[in-house]
Amino acid sequence: MQRFTRRGLLGRGLAGAVALAAGCAAPRGLHPTAADARAPGAASAPGVFRISLAQWSLHRSLRAGLLAPLDFPVVTARDFGLQGCEYVSTFLDGMVGRPARLAELDRRARDHGVTSLLIMVDGAGQLGAAQTVERDEALARHRPWLEAAAALGCHSVRVNAAGPGPPEELAPRVADSLHRLALQAADFGLDVIVENHGGPSSNGAWLAAVLAAADHPRVGSLPDFGNFTLEDGRAYDRYRGVAELLPFARAVSAKSHDFDAAGEETSTDYRRMLTLVRDSGYRGWIGIEYEGSRLSEAEGIVATRDLLERVRDELS
Repeated sequence: MQRFTRRGLLGRGLAGAVALAAGCAAPRGLHPTAADARAPGAASAPGVFRISLAQWSLHRSLRAGLLAPLDFPVVTARDFGLQGCEYVSTFLDGMVGRPARLAELDRRARDHGVTSLLIMVDGAGQLGAAQTVERDEALARHRPWLEAAAALGCHSVRVNAAGPGPPEELAPRVADSLHRLALQAADFGLDVIVENHGGPSSNGAWLAAVLAAADHPRVGSLPDFGNFTLEDGRAYDRYRGVAELLPFARAVSAKSHDFDAAGEETSTDYRRMLTLVRDSGYRGWIGIEYEGSRLSEAEGIVATRDLLERVRDELS
């Protein structure tokens, strides 16, 4: 299997990028995975994974002012019995650059036995922007989020592999930006992880090859069970996509929308998906990200948690 490097990809031009987008998967072991000793939660995980809560699961309550961002870790532990939380930059905007606010959020998490795992960063500029000056600006706008994540004791920031143009032109730009951002993240002891999050990034083979091309041990992935709709509206096979991204995984997102009478998620076979996760060697956290509308946010979170626990028991 051909190994892509950042320098090689940047110099290979169109032909190499086309080959990348066609599905050259990243080789296992190129970067550390969550099975390694440095992976958060790996040593103490009960069974095959621990369960965390993504802040986006409560986005309606947060936007309506029914839940204060500072209380997210409190609710995570008190209402759902979970000990890990994943923040979203949208709901932390008022805290960036305000050490006292971040310290208060960190205190509330620690007081309730909650580990702050990562910040999902959106709206900070395109790492795959067409112009170098735009990419430089995006890197600068991501740096405050590195500082915030470090203040909260997180292990990673999640960023997006987004930008204009066809996938073969976008790939080298994103790979270069990821490498450069990882150099900054290393100063804070953080990883830079990318989620399948629409556009070319929802092609698992494309994103895996971009991560390999970034060529930095602190660049990884956040495979999401959903988010596999390509830019032309076609669906990419979610099981294939997750399998392609798991060799780089530093976190995993259990996307859910609805459940049947037996408590099974209606769009994703959780047993099949979690078997892939287990067999990859990943032993970190899996975050609940409920996005449904039929159940309330709390009901959807509980249904996802209960399903994850049942399948974990089966797989342990």
